[in-house]
Amino acid sequence: MSAARELVVLGTASQVPTRHRHHNGYVLRWDGEALLFDPGEGTQRQMLLAGVSAHDLTRICVTHFHGDHSLGLAGVIQRIHLDQVPHPVVVHYPAGGQSYFDRLRHATAHRRTARLVPEPVATDGGPQPSPPAYRLSARPLSHSVETVGYRLVEPDGRRMLPERLAHHGIHGPDVGELQRRGSLRGVRLADVSVPRPGQRFAFIMDTRLCDAAFALAEGCDMAVIESTFLDADAALAREHGHLTAGQAARVAAESGVRHLVLTHFSQRYTDPDAFAVEAREAGFEGELTVAEDLGRVPFPRRRAT
Repeated sequence: MSAARELVVLGTASQVPTRHRHHNGYVLRWDGEALLFDPGEGTQRQMLLAGVSAHDLTRICVTHFHGDHSLGLAGVIQRIHLDQVPHPVVVHYPAGGQSYFDRLRHATAHRRTARLVPEPVATDGGPQPSPPAYRLSARPLSHSVETVGYRLVEPDGRRMLPERLAHHGIHGPDVGELQRRGSLRGVRLADVSVPRPGQRFAFIMDTRLCDAAFALAEGCDMAVIESTFLDADAALAREHGHLTAGQAARVAAESGVRHLVLTHFSQRYTDPDAFAVEAREAGFEGELTVAEDLGRVPFPRRRAT
């Protein structure tokens, strides 16, 4: 699996798939990990077409248990067992949907060979168990059923400067020792490195405008935000617990998002360009992607120090 950071789009339709849009599904490749978000119906096949294997998956994050966000979970779980994935795969989902998770996990008979680790998200969200390389958190959103959004934050670090290390005679195991201790033989870490800002990612599905959406997106390098409706149907969006393209763009603009990915489109719309137009009209000036099935969206370069 590539160590690059990118978003792999498996599907972009909302409740009803179309001839051109498959049900939801997104894979965030993050160094040596692959996080699968909201596996809708048929995700296993879309993974095949996108070049994502069950062995790649390290974590699955479900926002809620509407079918277009979770019906593919049964197939993905069974594929993980069929392929005898050797590492644990952690699964996050709203705790109130435990019965739905249990039904999907045990939907049909299959041989269990892998280790699946359920980690339900409590009602108040909060930090989720995650490796030191990043911090995963969740917040409850405003939809018609219990729903959470996810936020991944990489800690700030420092980038070592080879020429300065060489100048001070620091090499080999001493580099790691300097990083751990902060100083070595009179050489400070700050003398041979520069700050390296951590990167941030948000995944915000089915929700009305709410404070949590802004909090999840705050300062993100990339945010995937649903835009089920266009602004002309804002009343319908609110009734069903969704965002319009303009509202999603407002969340991104006010939260300082660098790259906004719009997705989860209603079948009533046939012109994807309309979502981009409304996002720009709403004031979003950063990088913008209207997601397409099987598209790949590179993660932005790190912010300048």
